[in-house]
Amino acid sequence: MCLYTHCDDSNSSEAQYINLEQARAHSDPTMSTEECLWREHVVQRLRERDRKECENFKEIIVQNNRLIDHVAQLKSDNLKLSVENEQLRNAVSTGGTGPNVAIATLEKKLLAQQEELTDLHKRKGEHSQMIVDLNLKVEQQKELLSEKEHSLYEQQTANNRLRAEVQLLHSSLEELKKLNTTLLDEHTALQLAFSSLEEKMRNVQDENRYLLERLMRYRAKDADKLNEENESLIRKRLPSLFRKRSAKLKRDLEDAVREPNSAVNPIVPAPGGTPLHRNSSPAQFGGPAGSDDEIDDGSINGAMEALGLNDEEYISARFMGGEAVHDVVRPNTNTSIETLKAAGYLGQPNPTKIFMKFEAHENESHAVRWSPVERMVATGGADRKVKLWDVGKGSTEPRAVLSGSSAGINSVDFDSTGAYILGTSNDYGARVWTVMDNRLRHTLTGHSGKVMAAKYVQEPIKVVTGSHDRTLKIWDLRSIACIETKFAGSSCNDLCTTDSLGSTIISGHYDKKIRFWDIRTEKQADDVLMPAKITSLDLSKDCNYLICSVRDDTIKLLDLRKNQVISTFSNEHFKISCDFARASFNSGASKIACGSADGAIYIWNVNGFLETTLKGHSSGSVPFFHSTAVNAVSWSPNSNSLASVGKSKRCIIYSDS
Repeated sequence: MCLYTHCDDSNSSEAQYINLEQARAHSDPTMSTEECLWREHVVQRLRERDRKECENFKEIIVQNNRLIDHVAQLKSDNLKLSVENEQLRNAVSTGGTGPNVAIATLEKKLLAQQEELTDLHKRKGEHSQMIVDLNLKVEQQKELLSEKEHSLYEQQTANNRLRAEVQLLHSSLEELKKLNTTLLDEHTALQLAFSSLEEKMRNVQDENRYLLERLMRYRAKDADKLNEENESLIRKRLPSLFRKRSAKLKRDLEDAVREPNSAVNPIVPAPGGTPLHRNSSPAQFGGPAGSDDEIDDGSINGAMEALGLNDEEYISARFMGGEAVHDVVRPNTNTSIETLKAAGYLGQPNPTKIFMKFEAHENESHAVRWSPVERMVATGGADRKVKLWDVGKGSTEPRAVLSGSSAGINSVDFDSTGAYILGTSNDYGARVWTVMDNRLRHTLTGHSGKVMAAKYVQEPIKVVTGSHDRTLKIWDLRSIACIETKFAGSSCNDLCTTDSLGSTIISGHYDKKIRFWDIRTEKQADDVLMPAKITSLDLSKDCNYLICSVRDDTIKLLDLRKNQVISTFSNEHFKISCDFARASFNSGASKIACGSADGAIYIWNVNGFLETTLKGHSSGSVPFFHSTAVNAVSWSPNSNSLASVGKSKRCIIYSDS
């Protein structure tokens, strides 16, 4: 009875829900098609659930309904028999004896009916218990079905997601196949081009070897001929001049030996044990003009032996102006080096005096550069500004402040005419300003890392920039667009170009390599490996020599004609201040200057020895020199002046007078 009622109630509620939804669909014409489809889907699912639930219990329900009908019929018969029985009892009580047999029969029949009714009640109880058990099973099946449906929904969702991923992977695979095909074609083409170029290179190398052999033969012949002519000329025409110059030099040396009471010069022992007092005055080496006959040969020879040199070596030292000091002076004759330095034979004097000093920027100063045409200095700092300073007028106020950068300035540089100034920045860009009106002309953006250096190429048409994104970019200033990108494979810290045409670009990188790029052939020459990462590069004016500051606290001098290091400059107190510390040649490429982490500036002669160190002291609370690390130095191209900037925000201009 319970199962029957439950099914009837379920059918009734589902029918009511279906009728209600159909009525709502008919009454709401604005209902969307998607919502109608969803409701129809729900109705269909309810009908299917009703059909599945009732199908298993259909026969039981039918049998139960039959039993219920039979019980109702038996109840009706029992009621009738009870009425008849009561009537018979009334009749017996009134004294009737005829129907005694009928009464007994009816009583038997009633007893049989009661037993049958009891049996039916028993069967009804069993069926009710069966229905309860079946209802419990139905509930369990519903829960299991709900779990299965939830799991099915999750599996379908995961399946859809995986199908989408598979579709995406298929499309990516197709793209990669196309790209692979393209790369294979390019690789084949490049291999063919490489084979052709390699063949050409071998031919050119063979031709170069042949031409070099011819050149060496011609040079050997020319040298032999020139030596013969020189010997003949010396023998025939210049014996007196040779003797006069040799005698004058020996007389100067004798005068230097005869200064026994010099308080400022050390004593150098002569080979024979007699102490030799060295006078470092340039006047002693220059010597006044005197008679060639006033020469004591014994004194001259003693002085020559004291310095450990012969006639030819000292004639070279005297008349070559110190250009071959390392070849002339023997390794154990430090006295002769000091004497030549003091005599002024090793080039112009050093800029040891402070000409002016000023606070260049609000924060740390990173870059400094002299104008090629006037006494003006450009500085760049962490305050995102490029400032121009008029050194010729000695003004400590900036001549102009060039803005436009959104991050700190890393380098500044002028073009050869001094009309444009180029600055690089940490905001991944480079900018060009005009010096005349201080206006921002171009902004070059396209790098994905901070730009550390920039130089003009084929000025004023093109610019090359080097960045920490491991690329070099060449820009056309007419279209303000990148026309070529060179992939170096390592962060670029500095670069320079060999000439105004910019046929060769030289770049220094974090991976310790100096790279050479020929923009005419779009190929890279051989690299030069340094012992540590490179912080700066600078070229001599004749483009034959390159200095390279290295993070192992040394400066390397390279001969670009041989592509090899010919000298190394270092000092026990010299320390490179940062990864972008800048070293600089002087105008004659005879000296090298670089700042140190201790605030000093070291100046070396290109022949290999340290000439001076610009390192001062503090007077009160104001230091005369840099009190913190020096980041960059720049030598004036038109005078013997040196500009320096560092972490103390200060710019100091040094001069020799």
